[in-house]
Amino acid sequence: MPSRPFLRACLVAVGFITTLCAPALRAANPIITDVFTADPAAIVHGDTVYLYTGHDEAKPNQGYTMHDWLCYSSKDMKTWTPHGALLAVKDFAWAKSDAYAAHVVEKDGKFYWYVSIEHDSTKPGKALGVAVADSPTGPFKDARGSALVTADMTPKGKHAWEDIDPAVFIDGDGVAWLFWGNVHCYYAKLKPNMIELDGPIVEISGLDGFTEAPWIHKHRDTYYLSYASGFPEKISYATAPSIQGPWTSRGLLSEGAFNSNTIHQAVIEFKGQWYFIYHNGAIQHPNVGGSYRRSVCIDYLYHEQDGRIRRIVQTTEGLDLPPRP
Repeated sequence: MPSRPFLRACLVAVGFITTLCAPALRAANPIITDVFTADPAAIVHGDTVYLYTGHDEAKPNQGYTMHDWLCYSSKDMKTWTPHGALLAVKDFAWAKSDAYAAHVVEKDGKFYWYVSIEHDSTKPGKALGVAVADSPTGPFKDARGSALVTADMTPKGKHAWEDIDPAVFIDGDGVAWLFWGNVHCYYAKLKPNMIELDGPIVEISGLDGFTEAPWIHKHRDTYYLSYASGFPEKISYATAPSIQGPWTSRGLLSEGAFNSNTIHQAVIEFKGQWYFIYHNGAIQHPNVGGSYRRSVCIDYLYHEQDGRIRRIVQTTEGLDLPPRP
């Protein structure tokens, strides 16, 4: 009979092999476990959801280290197909680092990928760029050859990273609006070509505790602006009768993310169900990586009859749980 130490060693080995063979994509949270993913954005195209994420590559005790953006797709929100890194900092000749939060939208058969990125020394600070493709999985290329928004265009702020976290909303009349910001929340109308601003940059005032990560969605006749607030971040939201406001703060939508100082959200409707997509720090070691190795999660989102949104419940089961009535 094998000795007890031998049996224990075998059990440990089997457990390790089982962990290695566990699926990297799943319905439970986090939904991606083979790499670190952050700052999710998602779109619905036909019968498929395309999820675009940042890619955390920080080593232990290293700050934000992000070189490219990843893409996944699903037809049921539970089974995800990875498409790899479809866009990277090096695809923008004028940029030098930091593949921060990004957002993809479709218009007139083309897909536009708006990114937060560090500009080179010709225009120091964070900037917004845009890439374009004929397919949601690319190939994407820089649509302008230059930044869409640079730090010198938004002098209100006193820091060099206020031009981050783009989010584009295309209204029912076909007009596209770009939202972004850190500490100050900005928006501007986009030209029909989707790669130029069409008018002034406007600051949105009165958003309680705005930090970053704006996201716009519409339900019935109400516009919703959700955003990261405070620090460590939580998610708050505001509502408006028009895409240009006025915005009324409605309080918290979600508590902060587990084991992460940041939380960044996407809100989509797919096949009649609404979803809240975000990141947390659940699969990083609690003492290694700080808030710089994050993982995307998904839970259900519910609109109330009075126009408010029910407080998000962050779960480990994720979409393994059935939606509520």
